[in-house]
Amino acid sequence: MCGVTGLWLEQTAPPDYLRGCASRMADSLEHRGPDDRGVWVDPGAELALGFRRLSILDLSAAGHQPMVSNDGRYALVFNGEIYNHVELRRELDAAGAQFRGSSDTEVLLNAIAAWGSVPALRRLDGMFAIGVWDGRQRELVIARDRIGKKPIYYALTRKGVIFASELKALVACPEFTPTIDRTAVTAFMRFGYVPGPGSIYEGVQKLPPGTYLRIRSGRPPEFGSHWRAATVAEQGAKHNRRVSDDEAVGELDELLSDAVRRRMIADVPIGALLSGGVDSSAVVALMQANSARRVQTFTIGFREKSYDEADAARAVAQHLGTEHTELYVDPARALELIPRLPLIYDEPFADASQIPTLLVYELARRHIAVALSGDGGDELFAGYTRYVWVTRIWNVLRVVPTWMRPAIAGAIHGVRANTWNDLYARLEPVIPRKWRQTLLGEKLHKLASILGAATADQLYHNVVSISGSPADFVIDAQEPPTPILDPAFRRTLPDLTERMMLLDQITYLPDDVLVKVDRASMAASLEARSPLLDSRVVEWAWRLPLNLKYRDGQSKWVLRRVLERYVPPCLTERPKMGFGVPIDQWLRGSLRDWAESLLDARRLRADGFFKADQVRMIWEQHLAGNGTQQKPLWAILMFQAWQQQWMVC
Repeated sequence: MCGVTGLWLEQTAPPDYLRGCASRMADSLEHRGPDDRGVWVDPGAELALGFRRLSILDLSAAGHQPMVSNDGRYALVFNGEIYNHVELRRELDAAGAQFRGSSDTEVLLNAIAAWGSVPALRRLDGMFAIGVWDGRQRELVIARDRIGKKPIYYALTRKGVIFASELKALVACPEFTPTIDRTAVTAFMRFGYVPGPGSIYEGVQKLPPGTYLRIRSGRPPEFGSHWRAATVAEQGAKHNRRVSDDEAVGELDELLSDAVRRRMIADVPIGALLSGGVDSSAVVALMQANSARRVQTFTIGFREKSYDEADAARAVAQHLGTEHTELYVDPARALELIPRLPLIYDEPFADASQIPTLLVYELARRHIAVALSGDGGDELFAGYTRYVWVTRIWNVLRVVPTWMRPAIAGAIHGVRANTWNDLYARLEPVIPRKWRQTLLGEKLHKLASILGAATADQLYHNVVSISGSPADFVIDAQEPPTPILDPAFRRTLPDLTERMMLLDQITYLPDDVLVKVDRASMAASLEARSPLLDSRVVEWAWRLPLNLKYRDGQSKWVLRRVLERYVPPCLTERPKMGFGVPIDQWLRGSLRDWAESLLDARRLRADGFFKADQVRMIWEQHLAGNGTQQKPLWAILMFQAWQQQWMVC
């Protein structure tokens, strides 16, 4: 895993200036690539590329970047892994391509030289963010992988174009002046992350997954797709395969096994993250089945039992015989980490599971350099509880008179979340296992806040929002459009559950889950790989009938059947928890002083982004133990901490 940067200016610039800009940008990404660095300049075009390398394949100098083609026409910076590089190399070898080393970077460069940038992109199986310069055609192409595993930001300005793996590299470039986009602040308070294609800065965009941007001298920029999730989902849903249960389980076992094997190829130590849930347990089980050695596994635990998964992970590890390492986290350790969050996530980011994610990658990095994870299982195999609850709630809600809904919401809000949790704890022993819930009080309060939805899509939009009304907090709030409310998706996928799965795959997955994983792993200088997000698995899953993903109240049905071949169900069958942390308790305790300083009313008014009186009200309610706005509160804290770190006004 690595960091890529580049700039192409429209005005004349000395080579030393270009080299200095690219070098500063690349050095800001040292954490992404501590093993090597490089800068390449085309002085005749006012273009420079910069690179930081984390050596995973071909640790020799033959893997150095920026890499220039044998004929000098192409220069490439590449972050990621190409899992089918062996097959592509055979084909290129047969066509007469010349290789100096064994890196997948060189395979990619030769593929571009042989077939062209966009045709080569369409043949790649992997995760990547690339910038490739064609000196003959005076053309720059930047591109991102199909699922959005690897990030790339870009800015098109009057001075030219700049791009990089992270925003901090753009900030390091003297050609860029950062200004906060107030629309992005509102979107952040809606979702807890800044949704693509926008960013927190005006004029800076995230390149969407599966797309490329072609920039040619004297022509307008050209955007295109080399793979579209919506097309895959639509075609898959229209042409579901007729397959038996046994056939589906066998096919998925074989397909996932191959995806795991491809991701176990490395010239450095490799292991896996293990939560004890279905997704990570399946990945670890297949790793162990395909390894002659004990797989190294890692997990994080919490003393607060409602958040702890360490016992479950330990049981799975013992059954599979892995070499297991776990670390229990206390508030003091989290307090040490939290001041680093704005530097690591150099855009406001309020998914609190970023904390355990960072800690588990730091733990793993002490032993390995590559870690496999179970990301993607929820989106592909109907794993999120919202897929069930949105459908059920809407079926009830649409027959409830509009005038009655506020009364129901008021009754739910009238009981504190902790009281609901205590009541549920007494009833839980008599509730069937498959219907059990964690943190029921918080979920009921969430339910009360979404009862005003007029359509099923609005209901889903409210469910995935951390704040139902960002305007309550943000001054002059203006929300950008979101795919979630785009009626085109209702035509693409008429089934509500499948539509929610697709929307999660193109919004929440790349902009929250994969951002969290990328920044956390890179902060530890460790490469993260996700077999469940192999594009072949994604395409196969979309051709699968929905009843093989969700059946009889059980999510991930077919994936669970694969896992049962390796792990007894009793070790993994439990209520879905997520990867949460007890932020609510910590904010009343060890983190209180830190939060108070960021939520000072005078400071909020001076900054001019949030309504100070409203923020202070929910903070005081939280301290009193009767607050229901923990997620918006954490988002405001993350924004304030980010602004303090980067001093952007």
